[in-house]
Amino acid sequence: MTLTVFLAVLAAAFLHAAWNALIKTGASKQSAMLILSFGHAICGAGVALWKGWLPANAVPWAIASGLIHMCYQTFLSYAYDHGDLSRVYPIARGAAPMLVLIISALFLSDQMDRAELIGVLILGLGILLMARGVFTSGESRKMLPFALGSAVATAGYSITDGLGARVAGDAVLYVGWLMMISAIFYTPAALALKGRAILSAPPKAWVMGLIAASASFGAYAIAVWAMTVAPIALVAALRETSILFAVLIGWLLFGEKMGRDKWIAIGVILTGVIITRL
Repeated sequence: MTLTVFLAVLAAAFLHAAWNALIKTGASKQSAMLILSFGHAICGAGVALWKGWLPANAVPWAIASGLIHMCYQTFLSYAYDHGDLSRVYPIARGAAPMLVLIISALFLSDQMDRAELIGVLILGLGILLMARGVFTSGESRKMLPFALGSAVATAGYSITDGLGARVAGDAVLYVGWLMMISAIFYTPAALALKGRAILSAPPKAWVMGLIAASASFGAYAIAVWAMTVAPIALVAALRETSILFAVLIGWLLFGEKMGRDKWIAIGVILTGVIITRL
């Protein structure tokens, strides 16, 4: 992985943590996620007008990913109903790199050198250390199945979109169409789960949601582009450094507790990131 790709993925990680923080600030997480989906569709429509149609051979990948993204958004919004940003986010993101690594090793042709492999494993260990606090700190465990479901979905769409963008030959074009397809799937699912009341949100929520959508779209376009020029498992692992940003945002902006376990986990995660660059 080149330095340019490495820095781009880190920038995407920060943007990802930022939009999750914006979603967490909303009173209704489902409404915030629906607004985010609308914003994604607007961004995607702009890309489609600029770049044109998605190649036919990439359409099945985008449809499959749209369904997976629908599950991801649903799980994540429910998880944030029951847990702090600095706990939900690590669990939701934590298992994904390990799942992607296993699937990549078994089924894909991507090659990783020894340092990158060790770095990914250490990174994953740090993420798991960050997540374990839910079992030891008396925090609500209702979020666990939703956060873990989000992790599985993250692994699924990471691989699907990495391969889909390679087929499409243009990561930004692929992500633009994906976001429109995802909104088509997620909107009726959200309405079925929460009813039309989910559409009722104050103007401030719409403004914040559309800002979050722009950050989310940019973050994911960068990440998917990186997957077309670097091993998918490595990019997926480095994206999870967004956990560091999410923890700091939760601490500085939301006043969430920062115990020794979180600081140790941060150190392990940073070690994994450094090793991937050796």
